[in-house]
Amino acid sequence: MRRLFDAHVHLDLYGDAEREEIMENLDSSGIEGLVAVSMGMNSCIANRETAIRWSGRIMPAYGHHPELSPLEEPEVNVLCDWIRERDAGNEVFAIGEVGLPYYTRKDAETSGNAFDLKPYLFQLERFVRLAAELDKPIALHAVYEDADVVMDMLERYAIRRAHFHWFKGSSAAIARIVRNGYMISITPDVLYEAAIKELAIRVPLRNLMVETDGPWPFEGPFAGKPTVPGMVRDVLIEIAKLRSVEVKAVQEVVRRNCLSFYGWDDL
Repeated sequence: MRRLFDAHVHLDLYGDAEREEIMENLDSSGIEGLVAVSMGMNSCIANRETAIRWSGRIMPAYGHHPELSPLEEPEVNVLCDWIRERDAGNEVFAIGEVGLPYYTRKDAETSGNAFDLKPYLFQLERFVRLAAELDKPIALHAVYEDADVVMDMLERYAIRRAHFHWFKGSSAAIARIVRNGYMISITPDVLYEAAIKELAIRVPLRNLMVETDGPWPFEGPFAGKPTVPGMVRDVLIEIAKLRSVEVKAVQEVVRRNCLSFYGWDDL
């Protein structure tokens, strides 16, 4: 199987040797390109450098991960200005990974600690506004009830291209994502998690992409194995099996989705 995209991977979090091996093995793994999302400023810089080196194979996405401590306003300004400079230089990129800190918030609440969501909402709004200003696709970490809050913001700023990676949420949220023409990406746990299997069946193919979120490790048939972009092949095969359609049909639609959503032809 050829011509696949990993729509969400933390390329900079791999070790230098691992990252080099991944990039050198893209062709033999059947991978056409990667969307390399960022954790913060240093991550943005690293992903940009790798994208320049491997021109045409990496779509960098710039942002600050919501499960990390939120940036102070001056720091947000610095990062947003840095991203604007990339746009002024006609560089091709997305915004991401950004969103809301569902797991951090739940951990705090479980421990009985107060949690202030306001700085996270402020940070997210700055990135959503930036995506609207620059007309860039945005890669989101927004699961369960957080997805509704994020979609309110996306709709307020008339965001056209929003990608909910490794999505988990209600039927109503899924319907809203589909209605807005947004994307959901399926991860390797579709091979062993019932909820992800259901998601892969329920979401129309026109709204689906595939990802690894590497180097995040997986269980089931992937237990003990390093997460690599080639695993999206297993994801596609499983989606086709669950939907009782040919793998080639799923591959072509999902590939086209990623190309169109991220504007890959502009790289």
